[in-house]
Amino acid sequence: MPKTIETLSPEAGRTDTAGLRGYDADALVRCASDAAQPWWRRRACAEALAGRVPERRVAELIACVQDTGDVSEVRIALLGLLADRPELLSWLRHEDRQQDSAYGMAEAVLKARGALGDLTAAGALATLAFSPWRHRRETGEAGLDELAARYGFEAVLAELGEARPEDRSIGVRMREHAGEDVTGALADPDRGVAYRAQALMTDSERLRGYLAEAPTKEAKLWAVYALHRLTDDAAETRRLYEALGRPRVEVAGLDEELRAAIVHEYGQWCEERSDPRWRIEALCTEPPTGPEPAERLLRATTALTAAGLAPKPPVSCGEANRQGDGTYDVIGYGESGGEVHISTLGRFAADHDDDPAVRRALESAGFRWIDHEVGSIQVTDLGVYYFGSRDPLDVHTLLFYWQD
Repeated sequence: MPKTIETLSPEAGRTDTAGLRGYDADALVRCASDAAQPWWRRRACAEALAGRVPERRVAELIACVQDTGDVSEVRIALLGLLADRPELLSWLRHEDRQQDSAYGMAEAVLKARGALGDLTAAGALATLAFSPWRHRRETGEAGLDELAARYGFEAVLAELGEARPEDRSIGVRMREHAGEDVTGALADPDRGVAYRAQALMTDSERLRGYLAEAPTKEAKLWAVYALHRLTDDAAETRRLYEALGRPRVEVAGLDEELRAAIVHEYGQWCEERSDPRWRIEALCTEPPTGPEPAERLLRATTALTAAGLAPKPPVSCGEANRQGDGTYDVIGYGESGGEVHISTLGRFAADHDDDPAVRRALESAGFRWIDHEVGSIQVTDLGVYYFGSRDPLDVHTLLFYWQD
């Protein structure tokens, strides 16, 4: 029995890609432009047309791209397919494209402008390439790479200038790819640029040499961080940290117990613009020790039981919130539906109701109660992703962190 588009793509996630690539191009165009077909099948057909769009069907597909009422996934796939069509450029550059709120469409438009050689898109592509979201960053970089391939990277950088950190970041990336030494960018005043620069470093000897001439301590720390990434030499990293005077971000009210728990949980996956002192401290200091989370939960449950508070079996914060994960477990108690949170990062406990009976029971069992005063301490210059934000968080949120 001959295969059809429907049998080659029977449901979402089940596509015979090779089969579709060998299918009749006109039939694929009809399916891709047919709004009655499911969007995932239309997208698969669009992708299968790569390099073989019938010229007589181009206008039909362009109409789908320009239909703002159509599904964005299909429009984006078709735009990628037609990104070499110069007749699209005036439409892509129109100010109305900036108002197209369909998911992913604005990024796809910018990428297509880059593919078509529109240098005026360089600034917006640089902004996209500086995004903390990887898919946005990769789209921006792809568009800029297309421009550089056409005009040369110097022309792209001349269009951008150096006033904005996103422009300097692209400058670092393009110059490094061209074989230039960009170690000096570790001293960039914007931490996002310095972070991107250290991620590109590949020469450990050059980094060691730079340590003697780096103009700021922060630049030296970025060099140490990049050097550790390349060598994984913990002894050298600690020696350099000591030579720099063990620099760290001082936070008023943050004692050593809290600090150790936080730095060893977040120091190595904090956001790009975090102070590098957090990263190096996480590499060069000993992590906190203590009972395993399961043992702490048993101790907490026993203490609550002894206090007559009728604790329920502990559950993870992911189970309690029915999704996600984080750094605490939840123990419900009593008939009123109260619950206490037990951190997985140490002997920390907290209760939204600040129940004095619960506090007494847990403190008597060796737990440390995190009240509002301590919990509200802002841990400065340590950016941690939290529901779309990448700003510094307070102690309570870091000790009892949950993300869906």
